[in-house]
Amino acid sequence: MTNIPDQKIPTPPANGGFDLNNPTIISLLYLGSFITGITGLVGIVLAYVWRGDQEPWAASHFTFLIRTFWIGLIASIVSAILTIILIGIPMLIAVSVWFAVRSVVSIVKAQRREPMPNPETLWI
Repeated sequence: MTNIPDQKIPTPPANGGFDLNNPTIISLLYLGSFITGITGLVGIVLAYVWRGDQEPWAASHFTFLIRTFWIGLIASIVSAILTIILIGIPMLIAVSVWFAVRSVVSIVKAQRREPMPNPETLWI
């Protein structure tokens, strides 16, 4: 196995515990918004503030998380409007699941310090 000196290999936290890096904090704030309703706004503000001063692996997470917030917000508004004709209820559930899954995937990859493979996709 050859070792490339210029390539930085991502390492998990030294103590084997939970690493509270910036993308993880934002994802946890997003998940907390299911309970509080407001922490998602704190998360998006932090994503924009922290976006410029991070390691390369984290940059893809910020793009992913910012897109997750805005697409989720727009889809939630459309779904809420469509509850008038009842199709919005399953749409709200689908948007919530989509939002939660993307947040959890970001946490998992951030714990490994891996970049998001395609941060600009609608899926994972």
